[in-house]
Order: sequence, then C-alpha cells, then structure tokens
Amino acid sequence: MGALHAGHVSLVAAARRGDDFTVATIFVNPTQFGPHEDFERYPRTLEADLDALRAAGADLVFVPARDDVYRPGHATFVEVSGVAEPLEGACRPGHFRGVATVVLKLFNMAAPDRAYFGQKDFQQTLVVRQMVTDFDLPIDVRVCPTVRESDGLAMSSRNAYLSATERRQATVLYRSLRRGAELVAGGERDARTVLQSMRAVYADAPDVAIEYLEIADRATLQSLTVIDRPAVAVVAARLGRTRLIDNELLESVGKPNDET
Repeated sequence: MGALHAGHVSLVAAARRGDDFTVATIFVNPTQFGPHEDFERYPRTLEADLDALRAAGADLVFVPARDDVYRPGHATFVEVSGVAEPLEGACRPGHFRGVATVVLKLFNMAAPDRAYFGQKDFQQTLVVRQMVTDFDLPIDVRVCPTVRESDGLAMSSRNAYLSATERRQATVLYRSLRRGAELVAGGERDARTVLQSMRAVYADAPDVAIEYLEIADRATLQSLTVIDRPAVAVVAARLGRTRLIDNELLESVGKPNDET
C-alpha cells in the first residue's frame, strides 16, 4: 500500500533473483480498512516509493487510481473462510474480504507468474494462498522473511505513527515472540506456560495494550494447547492510536520438557 520500507524492497530483490520481469503494485485499498481505522491518514509517499523501487530494480510500477480498481457500481467481493476467521479476522471484521478482493483484482491486472509477500502479515499470506488454491489461479505465492529494525521491531509503514516513547516500547512485541520461540526450541510444549512467559515480557512496556497473543497451528491458525505440530506465535497490540502485528515461527528442536 505504499510508504515503502526495506521490507518491501526485499520483496523486489527476491523477485529479481528468480524472475525475468518484476512488477510492483501500489494501491491504498479502502475496502480493507474498517470505519474507524486509519485510511485517511495512512502514509502516502508515492514519489519516495517510486525512487525506492527504481533503485531496487523494479521493471514496472503499477499505481492504479481508486476508480480503476473499484469502478462505480462495483458489487463483487471475495470472502475467504477458515484461515481468515480468527485473529485479524475477529478483530477487524471485513478486513480480509477487502484484502482478498483487491489482491485478486491486482493479480488479474498485473498477471504475475509468482507473487511475493512478507511473513510479517502471516495470516494474510495464508488467506492469499487459500484464495489462489480455491480459484485455481496459476500463481506461485512465495513468502519472504520479515525484515526488522536493528532492535527487532518488524518494519511497518505504521511505525511512522509511533512517538519516541512508543517506539522504544514497541520492541516488546519481538522480545516476547523470541521468548516463546526459545522456550519451544528448548522443549516446552505447553502453550499456556509459553504464553504466560511471553506475557511477562510486557511488564516493562506499560503503554502496550495487547489485542491478542496466541500460539496457533501454522496451517489453520487454530489455537493450540499443546505445541505438537508446526506452530506460530502471533501478536497484535496497540500503542496509543497505532496498531502493530508481528509473528514468529516456533521450531521444536529439543525434547519435550516432560521427557527423560
């Protein structure tokens, strides 16, 4: 949606490594914002975005106008069930309806062979893959690692909203995720124990209001009580008027803590 940062640029780099022609799309999609969300104030930095994409080696940048995407009388939307329903789907009703619709439209307009998304929006990547599978789209969806600031904060266009105090506290999201990943890698399998330890990290960030902090099945996003399959830790939190999300894949390396 524009306001590009190094995470976006890394997707261009990934595309250039594997493809002959790279297209970037920029469109601030109104249908994925709720009625009290930040559509009007969402950062729009088109000239800087074009400079960044030019420097990154994108071959073409597609910047449709709103009426090019949603013509007068537009009445068709895409609804994804299952992976779109928990977490962001529960907190932001209609969000993934807007995401799936605009991604399908941009796929049809740009006609890619491969599409590159960042892991930071983990649930979105599952929603897009579900849609691609269900609609038999001939597109290979590839997910690239989250790009982070030096202190671990996931890069996001919304980071620009944070005050200096909020920015310092925002690192707690990643620190809590790393705490969970370390426990699971060390053999802890009880999700409640892991979550309690993760929540404790937030004690030194009083301005952070957690919306959800979950350990979920990596394929379905259903909450887990026992971490006995590929899992992901996901978090959404608010700092003032700014809402941030992040996630970490949980890899079970050690023995379960109840094994001898």
